[in-house]
Amino acid sequence: MTASLSLQQARRIALAAQGLATARPTGPVTPRAVGRTFARLNLVQIDSVNVLARSHYLPFFSRLGNYDTAILQAMAGRKPRRMIEYWAHEASFILPEHFHDLLQWQRRSWVGAHRMDPAVRLDMEEQILATLAASRPLTASELTARLGHEEVGTRDNWGWNWNIVKRVLEHLFEEGRVSAASRTPQFERRYTLASRVVQVERTRHCTDDQSLDRLIEAAARAHGIGTVRCFADYFRTPLKASADSVRRLLDAGRLERVEVKGWDREVFRHCLSRLPRKAQARALLSPFDSLVFERRRLEELFGFHFRIEIYTPAAKRRFGYYVLPFLLRDSIVARVDLKADRSAGRLLVRSAHGEPTAPADTAVELSAELWLMAAWLGLKDVEVWPVGDLSAALAEEVAWRSVSPGDDLELRSPLSGKPDNVALVSPVD
Repeated sequence: MTASLSLQQARRIALAAQGLATARPTGPVTPRAVGRTFARLNLVQIDSVNVLARSHYLPFFSRLGNYDTAILQAMAGRKPRRMIEYWAHEASFILPEHFHDLLQWQRRSWVGAHRMDPAVRLDMEEQILATLAASRPLTASELTARLGHEEVGTRDNWGWNWNIVKRVLEHLFEEGRVSAASRTPQFERRYTLASRVVQVERTRHCTDDQSLDRLIEAAARAHGIGTVRCFADYFRTPLKASADSVRRLLDAGRLERVEVKGWDREVFRHCLSRLPRKAQARALLSPFDSLVFERRRLEELFGFHFRIEIYTPAAKRRFGYYVLPFLLRDSIVARVDLKADRSAGRLLVRSAHGEPTAPADTAVELSAELWLMAAWLGLKDVEVWPVGDLSAALAEEVAWRSVSPGDDLELRSPLSGKPDNVALVSPVD
């Protein structure tokens, strides 16, 4: 018989699979804890926007709290590497064991190398590979200088902002022939031969189907519960082939069909997924967090409509530029537009909006989370701007915690005393 689940049960399965169902561990966060979290997620998306923090740092903060980001740098930049860069959901850090599987299924061609003269491209490939073989890892700019070409950023005859060296470098990266050894403080890739980063030769022979089955099962474990589209979206694998993979995993007993009340699509649950009795997490989620990858799933599971508005003109944004959903227990209850004002040492809350079903303690819990994030980012203050229906209550709670940093959340209530002179801070102050 097909198992039947309530929407709340499905939420808890999804949160448990993503490491967001339990309270954070107490004590210092160890490299082992970071590694376990990454193994659970399978990938974290990379994005260059640094208005708050680099996007791949945020999922670990959401799940572990105040941790040392140098742990991630070591995992990606030192042998034996526990995370490497490649194309997955988008540009991502992935587990090394997924590299060959993704090579078979991520067949991208957007960098335009295919539009070059083949002889010119092959000559440049040989030059790049020979230079990298004889040198330390190099950025695109360093490699460009060594090869005597124009700087990266000079417009060429394709109209893109990449020169020929960068164009061919990215083509080699997609083919799995070069990889990123590490990143500079400015977040530039340091390129090297892929064989120096990951085992290039296969240690096992497998078919395309076997390769895809590993990716889809990894996606299903990271979801806990979802549809074919959800699983395919995780590593951006083809939908039809992913549906065939789901059928094979069903036959193998790795997935099972389930029914979720209010979810009108075919839904599958991974055989190792957990259904906790309750969810106790509190987390600010990156706009690029894997829990919010698939927007339709997010809305069906949590009733939360979310769009990234970074590329929306400012006048047309509804909630702000870099908006983070706020997860409280088993619901997404608010969203805040955040910016790290590093020169002033402040975490700016440029807007705060509550969901219609937000519980009474939303501002209390969100305030505590904002102070924790400020500490993690090395900022000394949290400043709330008077934008959004949650901003007034949040400003009071933020001010209270600034004068009572040791106050236990359990002791806070609507009847507890607060400073009389709390005021919202104007964005122009």
